[in-house]
Amino acid sequence: MLATYTQHLQSLLTDPTSIDLNLVLASLGVLLVAAIIVGLVSWVISTIANGTCVKCASDIIEKGSANLEEAFGFTVRKLITLLAASFLVGVLLFIGFLLLVVPGIIFSIMFALFVPVIINENVGVLDSLSRSKRLVNHRWLITFVLFLIIGMVNIFVSVITLFVTSPFGIVGSLISSILSSFAAPILPIALTVYYYSMLGREEQQRFTLAPPPF
Repeated sequence: MLATYTQHLQSLLTDPTSIDLNLVLASLGVLLVAAIIVGLVSWVISTIANGTCVKCASDIIEKGSANLEEAFGFTVRKLITLLAASFLVGVLLFIGFLLLVVPGIIFSIMFALFVPVIINENVGVLDSLSRSKRLVNHRWLITFVLFLIIGMVNIFVSVITLFVTSPFGIVGSLISSILSSFAAPILPIALTVYYYSMLGREEQQRFTLAPPPF
């Protein structure tokens, strides 16, 4: 099939009138299916990776140590909930950014902690979103600044690695992707630490508002 596509491309370059519409549509169909499959696989892998990072960071905060294999297995057991929540958040963000961007930013802040909530609390999809909203309540600016700093760090790392590896061509692109992947855990780890800081703030407020003992 690849040889057929190559021959068709050569004939197209020499004679544009020789376009085979059926072959073009078939090629687009194959590319579309391939893109969907790659996108779904990437989505699942990134969800597992983020959940595993959150679980490891949570175990280190709570227990002082973490087991990567146990964290991976725990995340896989939570995978359906994580995927459903991330899909719902993605839809809300898409709609929000279509509505003049600002609602998308608000949704990003509001649901920033849904992954740590799912990993650390026994809640479902909708409850994880409402729980995230309660945790970041009255801390919108701090959450936005956190996202901004993490985004700037990731962009800085990507630009530096791309600049360093660009002279090596295709191999350099591969090396750049590998090096950039080391910066990927920054976001889930930072959100986990932020999640626990919000838990501490919540506990402090509960203790402050508690009625004095008689």
